[in-house]
Amino acid sequence: MKKTKPHLSFWQIWNMSFGFLGIQFGFALQNANVSRIFQTLGAEIGNLSILWVAAPVTGLLIQPIIGHYSDKTWNKLGRRRPYFLVGAILASIALIVMPNSPALWFAAGMLWIMDASINISMEPFRAFVGDMLPSEQRTKGFAMQSFFIGTGAVVASMLPWIMTNWLGIDNTAPEGIIPDSVKWSFYIGGIVYFLAVIWTVISTKEYSPEELAAFEEEQKEKTPEKENTDIKYRIDYTKKGKKQLINGILWFIAGAFLTFLFYRKEWHKDLYVLSFGLIALGLLMTISGLLQIRKFKKNALVEIMNDMFDMPKTMLQLALVQFFSWFALFAMWIYTTPAVTEYVFNATDTTSRAYNDGADWVSILFAVYNGFAAIIAWLLTPMSKLTNRKITHALALLLGGLGLFSIYFIHNQYLLIISMLGVGVAWASILSIPYAILTNALPHNKMGIYMGIFNYFIVLPQIVAAAILGFFLEYFFHSEAIYALIIGGVSMIIASILVLFVKDKE
Repeated sequence: MKKTKPHLSFWQIWNMSFGFLGIQFGFALQNANVSRIFQTLGAEIGNLSILWVAAPVTGLLIQPIIGHYSDKTWNKLGRRRPYFLVGAILASIALIVMPNSPALWFAAGMLWIMDASINISMEPFRAFVGDMLPSEQRTKGFAMQSFFIGTGAVVASMLPWIMTNWLGIDNTAPEGIIPDSVKWSFYIGGIVYFLAVIWTVISTKEYSPEELAAFEEEQKEKTPEKENTDIKYRIDYTKKGKKQLINGILWFIAGAFLTFLFYRKEWHKDLYVLSFGLIALGLLMTISGLLQIRKFKKNALVEIMNDMFDMPKTMLQLALVQFFSWFALFAMWIYTTPAVTEYVFNATDTTSRAYNDGADWVSILFAVYNGFAAIIAWLLTPMSKLTNRKITHALALLLGGLGLFSIYFIHNQYLLIISMLGVGVAWASILSIPYAILTNALPHNKMGIYMGIFNYFIVLPQIVAAAILGFFLEYFFHSEAIYALIIGGVSMIIASILVLFVKDKE
């Protein structure tokens, strides 16, 4: 049995990453069109963020569970591929149903289902790179994923515009009805999603658990100074359980107090997302603590909670970077459509031609940043070698922050393309470099669960954004969506500074 993980060829990396083309097709359609669908079905701008909270909450629940079980799965399809396949089937169905939503509550529910399905197939893809590639090829592997993410998102984001301007399909409809251009875009997205993931499932063979164990032993022999995570997990469950129990009760009390405060002050209802989230965290920590005290330590909740609070130092540092990066992205996804339609196309009536032309243009802008990301993805590896991964990521995030910030000063639809180029550089880097840094700090037997936990710091900032952006816009900015993009730009610039303090073992 080979003890050294072999280098894969360009086409092998291509095949194992191709499924991300479909995943991003679905993700891009969601990001570019869900606010449009919500507004068409009657949602107010102040309520968009709370309606969007379904997506990050779903990720918070699904990703660590899928990561935990994919680490422990092995059958005829392999370790990660069963999850690719199940997620693709469910997501494809959800994409077809979503644009036929008859009411706002139905669309919000479909967002839960669609995002859960996308997460089932997407989360194991991150661990897949760590499974299949040696450390020196992982930046290339994540860059390949970034390429497919960008390519898929370009086409998917442009689809509503293409349907109207090339195929003559109408982009307007009576009040409360989703335009046909959006419907057909989602239908095509469902088909592409399924076929792309199937290609990866068929074309890529995973390493067996025995082979992965042998590769891990070889890596430990080469880097004996690296933290032995297996020893770290020989813990005193009773002691850890008591600590989690106490902390869980404290978090529960804090959440209950904030809920009472928001109620008494009659503040924006979106803030309840934060307080309820703290209550939920407190309950989970309390349950995990009680289970460990009572010696019930072999269950998914205990393992996930312990892994989360014992994450490697590099992962914790990257978590802060991810938090501010994804807060900015979520602000952009929610508020770009209302901001551009109002401030550039001077329209707020969702049945008007001007509003729908503006919404179509947002799809083009999203295609621009994704397309530019696909190009920049190929430059990240040489740039990282010329400087290092931290500097490369910091510069990319800085350009993204400036791009978002600049939208406030632009009133010409074509000049907005320049802003999106900066966002594209940041997007390419966000999708690859943090994961390349992280996989070098993780053991193979916990790659999936740690990737799932790492994604907490993608979904938590989205939940915070959903909770506070509506509040800030209503109370401080007269519900003007453009200010959410300014807040997002500042957040991404903060992330560019924090990445310089990450410890990276290249």
